[in-house]
Amino acid sequence: MSRNPFRRVPRPSAPLVLSFAALVVASTGTSYAAGLIGSEDVRNNSLTTSDIKDRSLLARDFAYGELPRGPRGATGATGADGATGPAGPQGATGAAGADGATGPAGATGPAGPQGATGPAGATGPTGAAGAGRWVLIGRDGAIVAQSGGFSVVAAYPVLPNTATGGAPDNSLRANGNVYIDTGEDLSNNGIQVSLALQNTIDQNADGVMNGRAAGADANPEFSGEITTSLCNYTTPTPPYAIPTNCAPSGAQNNRSFVVSPRLSDGSVTTDANRKAFYVIITGDSSDRVLR
Repeated sequence: MSRNPFRRVPRPSAPLVLSFAALVVASTGTSYAAGLIGSEDVRNNSLTTSDIKDRSLLARDFAYGELPRGPRGATGATGADGATGPAGPQGATGAAGADGATGPAGATGPAGPQGATGPAGATGPTGAAGAGRWVLIGRDGAIVAQSGGFSVVAAYPVLPNTATGGAPDNSLRANGNVYIDTGEDLSNNGIQVSLALQNTIDQNADGVMNGRAAGADANPEFSGEITTSLCNYTTPTPPYAIPTNCAPSGAQNNRSFVVSPRLSDGSVTTDANRKAFYVIITGDSSDRVLR
């Protein structure tokens, strides 16, 4: 059988090439082998795992993404705290929060030292005496007791006779009255008067002082009339339309009033049967002058 001079010679396999390269390197050195064999001398996709030395390739020998990710390793131990960083800038002030609940009262602290005594203040004005100023006038017209500020201007006085032209003597025109000065303007006050019961004096000398004698005005110790009025009311001008004129000159003013105790039939009293009486001044007494 004749040979075909044009018969195709099979291409050497990759192992054969590697074996040959290894032989060349062994005999000529790595520098020579590197210069003889390049990537163009190796057929693409021809090398297999058996052609590569175990554990001889590095991760950098593979393209990115070619190596599969292995399973997650165990969490490592926590590292030491790092150094504190510098403080940051202060933030903006936040909105005020709601008030908290009131806490319990704290214990009372010890008393502090007593302060120095300050100077005395100025004396204030005299306060109002108020309702309840009173005076007790005895049978002789003198003051027996009082709350203060009263004085008698005239008691059952005998005044100079001022009658002219043969008119009757008028010196006894005020003899049945008592005139009292209160020391204050009475234009804003009231006056209350009442007779005092006096069963220790036999006023009509009948030997009866228990108030049970029969007959009209037979018991002057228990009976009688009494009237009063402000002085200085010489004309009936509203609102004081009481035309009272007080005869003693010292009583004709806005501080004084007159009291007229009488027997129960209206007769003028005499020294033997005159009456003791009480007086109460009501209303505003802030204008009273102390004396």
